[in-house]
Amino acid sequence: MKATKKQVSVLFMLFSMLFCVCLITANVLETKQMAFGPISITGGLIVFPVSYIINDCVCEVWGYRKTRLLIWLGFCMNVLFVMFGALCDAIPGASYWDNEAGFHAIFGLAPRIAAASFVAFVVGSFANAYVMSRMKVSSQGKNFSLRAIMSTIFGETADSLIFFPLALGGVVPTEELPVLILSQIVLKTLYEIIVLPITIQVVKYTKRHEGLDEYDKDINYNIFSVNNI
Repeated sequence: MKATKKQVSVLFMLFSMLFCVCLITANVLETKQMAFGPISITGGLIVFPVSYIINDCVCEVWGYRKTRLLIWLGFCMNVLFVMFGALCDAIPGASYWDNEAGFHAIFGLAPRIAAASFVAFVVGSFANAYVMSRMKVSSQGKNFSLRAIMSTIFGETADSLIFFPLALGGVVPTEELPVLILSQIVLKTLYEIIVLPITIQVVKYTKRHEGLDEYDKDINYNIFSVNNI
């Protein structure tokens, strides 16, 4: 019996690398608190929405099955990064090194926050991919802009609804949680809308380069069927 080789393109590999880098970078940037007038955000907001934009691009061109692989790849690389950071943070620093507090602030991610982040990422990313996939089939490939925005709203809403209560419940006053959740959804969706012209051009170029425009008809949406690519 001849084995069937499962391959991915160089361009898909580059998207995957950028996706993983954005997720890991967001973890580090989350330690920076920033203020724009009355609005307070974390540094991760600069880069994290890019992962949803890449999610949209991959799902639009290669389909849900490749996106599923991308999401789990990003999840595993993120977990690996956090694990190595936690291990290094736990090892006592040299006697002459005086930056223990700064290092801990970046890499000493609390287990509760890490777990909340991982769960929220998986649920939000798959919600984004599922909505993008189903809307493309139902619209017969039309209205990419609407699909990109709607999938982001669903994905970011799921992400925020899971992350903030799990990570900050009991720490932040209960009445403040809806404000945090809503502000994150709005800001990340606005981010998607602002960069949408760039996203559209990237998708068009990728489709031409790959000669591909996948439609997810009669596929298995099980998030754990990673081998089915």
